[in-house]
Amino acid sequence: MQQIFIAHIDLDCFFVSVERIKDPSLDGKPVVVGGSARGRGVVASASYEARKYGVRSAIPTAQALRLCPDLIVVSGHHVDYSTYSNRLYKRMLEVAPVVERASIDEMYLDFTGCESLYSNNLPGYMNKLQKMVKQEFQLPCTIALASNKLVAKIAANTVKPAGVIYVPPGTEKIFLAPLPIGVIPGVGKKTEEFLTQKGFKTVADLQSVSLKELIKLLGAHGGWIHRASNGEGSTTLETEHIAKSVSREETFEKDISDTGELENILFMLTESVCSTLRLKSLKARTVQLKLRNSKFKTITRRCTIQPTNYDPDILNTAKRLLQEAHDGKTQIRLIGIGLSNFADESQADIDLFPSSEKQQRILQAVDKLRDKFGDDTIKIGGNT
Repeated sequence: MQQIFIAHIDLDCFFVSVERIKDPSLDGKPVVVGGSARGRGVVASASYEARKYGVRSAIPTAQALRLCPDLIVVSGHHVDYSTYSNRLYKRMLEVAPVVERASIDEMYLDFTGCESLYSNNLPGYMNKLQKMVKQEFQLPCTIALASNKLVAKIAANTVKPAGVIYVPPGTEKIFLAPLPIGVIPGVGKKTEEFLTQKGFKTVADLQSVSLKELIKLLGAHGGWIHRASNGEGSTTLETEHIAKSVSREETFEKDISDTGELENILFMLTESVCSTLRLKSLKARTVQLKLRNSKFKTITRRCTIQPTNYDPDILNTAKRLLQEAHDGKTQIRLIGIGLSNFADESQADIDLFPSSEKQQRILQAVDKLRDKFGDDTIKIGGNT
């Protein structure tokens, strides 16, 4: 049976890394990319120097500055981030036959059957690949090689930042066994607390019980945790020949119930996805909101609108969906926005939804200003 080799590339504090390329004086300093502390800005990305002080993504910028008074706050440039991600993705397609872009800063590469191309030493090639990304793109990254996507992602998280790791086929359970149960995707804060109370501390503890027992404890979710704790994961990569959707989401360090805070983060995510659409000359007909609460229940709401890539239109729709889905009290651990059902800009006009030429010129100018001076330079229909 042919061995499967899947690599996970995780760009370390990606937004901060891009800002450091543009301004090398930021190297080695505590830096975040985020909104202004004067308003209700939040942290989008934090350097590892900042994380030592407890600064994390999705916390308010003002709180981050209290934790780290010497923190440097840089406005985001999402056009730049998309450009770097696109360039790296195209380069990785020259390295592996199948590449999945899991997010703007994460990719999976399927090297199955490519062993001879790399001197039958794929684990050794991972070190060369890491150096290539650093030399060609000036981006630090962590790379893990394993037999499936799940183990590769978990493995990468154990050696961040700037690590390289290989989990040989057949050793997945042994590798996972000593790790804390929180490394398993799907074991959130509440589930971890519940399992800890039941005596589960390491993945080995999860491996020691049967599928039936975990389902009894956790319902259908227990089936997933049983498979994951035993190192079973997907080996199928979703390719990007035709983009079907553009999305961004944030998982919070601490759950959030306040609707205003959620709307503020939603505003930041909307800016990012709309900039990406305009970069690709696309307009979306469908807006989807995604919420995951503290009990790990995922809630989605969607709405079909006239084709647009205009931030206020998308944001207003997303806020209406949030009002429908959230009661203002439930603790939320993740929020995301997705745009789909695309039309290119010329097709959108043919569909009798003409866009204002003046509006398009304004949007192009906004993107250029944000790219040059930061996302806080100008807002179009945002929160105050």
